[in-house]
Amino acid sequence: MTGIIIPEANVAIAGSDDRFPVRHIYCVGRNYPAHAREMGGNPEREPPFYFTKAADAVTASASVVNYPPRTNDLQHEIELVVALGEGGRNIGVKRALQHVFGYAVGIDLTRRDLQARAKAAGRPWTAGKNFDQSAPLSAIEPVKAIGHPEQGRIWLAVNGDIRQDGDLSQCIWSVAESIAEISTYCELAPGDLVYTGSPAGVGALLRGDRVTGGIEGVGEISIDIR
Repeated sequence: MTGIIIPEANVAIAGSDDRFPVRHIYCVGRNYPAHAREMGGNPEREPPFYFTKAADAVTASASVVNYPPRTNDLQHEIELVVALGEGGRNIGVKRALQHVFGYAVGIDLTRRDLQARAKAAGRPWTAGKNFDQSAPLSAIEPVKAIGHPEQGRIWLAVNGDIRQDGDLSQCIWSVAESIAEISTYCELAPGDLVYTGSPAGVGALLRGDRVTGGIEGVGEISIDIR
C-alpha cells in the first residue's frame, strides 16, 4: 500500500477558493409527509431514520452523471443538505444549529428497483442508495452568508418540466432535530453532510435527461444523465 494516495472527497464553498472536505454522508429518510405517502410510508411524526452514502458519492453541480449499472429505474430526490463545521455526540436540539457550517442543494440519486427489492426482502438499502455519483451537490453557502433556512421553495425539473415542488417548512423533522437524532447513534464530525429528505414527486431518469433544481435562498443545481 506504500505510495498509494487516496483523493479526499470535497465540495466547493461559495465565495471562496477553499474546499469543504467531506467525511460522511447521512441521509434522512421520508422527511416530507407527501413523499412518505408516495413511498408507502406513514407520514406521522415517528423518530427519523437515516441511511448513508460514501463520501466520494459526492459529485459537483454541472457534472455529467453516468447512468449507474444494474438498474432500470434511476430516480431523483431533491434535498436541502447541511454541512457540519463542528461535531459531537448527543447534541441537544437547542444547540444543534451551532454545529452547522453551511447549506447546499443536493440530489439523492436512487436505484429504486434495487431499493424496492431490498425492502421486500428485509435487507439493507445499500445497493439502491450508495453508488458512484449518487450524491450531486451544489456549492456550500456558509451560514454567515445565508443564515439557517427554515422555509422557501424547493424544486426539481427534468428537461424543463417541474416534477418536485415543495417548501422547506413542510419537513417533518427540522435540521436541528435531525442533527440531534443522528448524533445519538454516532459521533458527528466536521465534514459530515446531512441530506435532509425530499418532497413528493420523485421519478425516473433516462440517459440524455437534463436535471435542474434549487432551493430558495440557498442555490441551484444541475446535472446531465449520460
